[in-house]
Amino acid sequence: MRGWFSAWVLSGLFSMIAGAALASDAPPLRVCLDEDRPPLSAHRKGKPDAGFDVALAQAIADKLGRPLKIQWFETKLDEEASPQLEANALLSDGRCSLVGGYALTKDSLVVPGMKTARMPDFEGATREDRRRRVELGVLVPSKPYVYSPMTVVLGPKAHDRKINEIGDLAGLRLAIESGSLGDAILMTFDKGRLIDGITHLVPGRDDLLGALNRGDFDATLLDLGRFDAHRAAHPDTAISASGYYYPIGANRGYVGLASDPALIEAVNKALTELAAEGKIAEFGKQAGLTYLPPREPAILGDVWTKIIQR
Repeated sequence: MRGWFSAWVLSGLFSMIAGAALASDAPPLRVCLDEDRPPLSAHRKGKPDAGFDVALAQAIADKLGRPLKIQWFETKLDEEASPQLEANALLSDGRCSLVGGYALTKDSLVVPGMKTARMPDFEGATREDRRRRVELGVLVPSKPYVYSPMTVVLGPKAHDRKINEIGDLAGLRLAIESGSLGDAILMTFDKGRLIDGITHLVPGRDDLLGALNRGDFDATLLDLGRFDAHRAAHPDTAISASGYYYPIGANRGYVGLASDPALIEAVNKALTELAAEGKIAEFGKQAGLTYLPPREPAILGDVWTKIIQR
């Protein structure tokens, strides 16, 4: 009996070792993440990689039995940047199989109107990489894993202002980045009722949240994750959340290439399991993200028409 038990234990041990060996031999799951989008993802010299998307990517890799390899890239905050073309170029060049934290909208998933595009700057890029153009593929999304709405953020002089709708911003000094989604929302609200109170700032050059913190303006409208990032970096900030979320928001998920449908299917299965286990919400809390679960529609339609119609 004792000999049988010992053999059973050894058999189980050998199976575990063999499984571990197979996992170590598995090709890495390569995920592209923005190096400067806390609390979703952050890559800093001398500091461990951090963020909601980092933890989630690791959990998915574990579910798939594959090691994780993150390809960090940099997105420019300007009017000429095209996140969908940059993501497509990274995927099509084989830099990664998935791009995380991708805003799932119909516009961002259309077949590109051009055949080639340049990649964004990425870790390990050579001079030649920065010059060449990549032939583009067709993007396909995973199921969403987090909802990313726009929110009103208040400056110190307006911190007691109750915001239940965009119209409650009337009479406040508003600041917004030119060409942003928030710009379209504020400029078109109620046939331009807020226009006289709006000051436009240049993305990437002007410090929107810094100006708001100084009291130069009373309010702005921006992505909730960006406010979370500011609050984490500046715990003593004078700006505050209004608690109001604009009713048109986008889910975020992964995007891959249509040429690898099996990967998207496997990722969707892993996401379903992690959501059922409460892990995705837990990762958000640990990262300092105001986590909101995905909402219908999974893929946002024509956002600009919706905004104008409102």
